[in-house]
Amino acid sequence: MKLFYHIGRYFMLLWIIVQKPEKASIYRRQIIVELDHLGLESLGIVAIISVFMGAVVTIQTAFNTDHPLLPIYAIGFATRQSIILEFSPTVISLILAGKVGSRIASEIGTMRVTEQIDALEIMGVNAAGYLILPKIVASMIINPFLVVASMFLGIFGGWLAAGVTGVVPLGNFVYGILFEFDPFDVFYALIKTVVFALIIASVSGYFGFYTRGGALQVGHSSTRAVVFSSIYIIIFNLILTQLLLV
Repeated sequence: MKLFYHIGRYFMLLWIIVQKPEKASIYRRQIIVELDHLGLESLGIVAIISVFMGAVVTIQTAFNTDHPLLPIYAIGFATRQSIILEFSPTVISLILAGKVGSRIASEIGTMRVTEQIDALEIMGVNAAGYLILPKIVASMIINPFLVVASMFLGIFGGWLAAGVTGVVPLGNFVYGILFEFDPFDVFYALIKTVVFALIIASVSGYFGFYTRGGALQVGHSSTRAVVFSSIYIIIFNLILTQLLLV
């Protein structure tokens, strides 16, 4: 029953969030701030993980597909498909759930326990909308750009690993990357990314907004935000894959 309680309160919070803002210009400025805090500050970790994971995927694929009947360009093809379809949209979103989700939950949770949210509500401000909506919008805007960058860097990391280790000739690797490329794969990945961004920002905002207690409870809310965001990302990954690819 507690699960249904949280689900109901979560959707009630979403309804409050999407109410007409008191002053749209303030929200626009806040969205720009959140684009920097939630997106651009995550570019470094996304880049590092993407390059090395692309290299690892290439090397592992090469050593596990050593068969005379399998064309060597299949290594590049498998690397491209793995990165575009699953690694960049899903794994990067899980990483962002840890980095961005914990930040959102702890920031809003701290404002709750220090009574800053109460002060906003006393002044007649839609505190939920003011604090959470810009984060949701910013995440849904910037996360697809992070994922596209991850796709490029992941494939670049695979190309770099192929050239350095010699597990596959670079010409064959590039041919595999270009082989039967379907732009819908990128579109599918970006759809997943937008949904995952909504989950990360809204779920983390929910746990932060309803934090009660002190500093210890803020930490608990941050942990629960990361855990539940990750679980919902995995669940919706399965649902969206079934709807869009099958």
